[in-house]
Amino acid sequence: MTEFNLGEEIVFWGSGGLAVLGALGMILSKKAVHSALWVALTMINLAILYIANSAPFLGMVQIIVYTGAVMMLFLFVLMVVGVDSSDSLIETLKGQRLVAIVLALGLTILLIAGVGAGMTDVVPVGLDEANGVDGGNVEGIARLLFTDYLVAFEVTSVLLITAALGAMVLTHRERWLPRASQEELSKARFLGPGHPGNLPSSGTYARHNAVDTPALLPDGSSSDLSIPGPLVARGDVRPIDHHDVEEIESLGGGSK
Repeated sequence: MTEFNLGEEIVFWGSGGLAVLGALGMILSKKAVHSALWVALTMINLAILYIANSAPFLGMVQIIVYTGAVMMLFLFVLMVVGVDSSDSLIETLKGQRLVAIVLALGLTILLIAGVGAGMTDVVPVGLDEANGVDGGNVEGIARLLFTDYLVAFEVTSVLLITAALGAMVLTHRERWLPRASQEELSKARFLGPGHPGNLPSSGTYARHNAVDTPALLPDGSSSDLSIPGPLVARGDVRPIDHHDVEEIESLGGGSK
């Protein structure tokens, strides 16, 4: 076995094993976000296999388009809509599980038939000769896409566009009231019962930065707004050490 063949086997078994692991993780994961991440792992390793088999265009498209765009779109929709494992147990369409099982079995049969036909009926000619028929890998893919697989290519395009439109529909929320302007928000903030600005941080101008230490204002008085409400209700507010305040005043020249 030559060194080149050994490298090919390492790439094949390493990337192929990770691709299968990602596929199993997608099926066995209980959370939809985790399943999407497993799919991304599978796609990245498939891209490595494409590049290793002298198909750089397919490898780059696999990473840039499918992993970097389509999967990120799916993740965005899942995180915004909030799909979890409990949602997957509810059938919004009657009989969708049966249809999914039938389609999965049909896809499995097609894959087995395609791989079997490729291993028996087709005489292998090598990657260099296959890429050289049309002048290169990109040219060969273009000829196949726009001749033999034109219908499949257009159907895939429609599917991706439908997924993008579905993502926008799912994330859209109807607004019942008009959006408040910046002026209205500013007026409501100062007219409301709460403090209009940022609250003083616990321990400001104090000798301790604990959350139960009141903030000291520049005049030496304490600010009750700096202590969280639950601590005040429980009576867990730390008393101010006036000796520390006197020491600070003395270091500052005695002025408040």
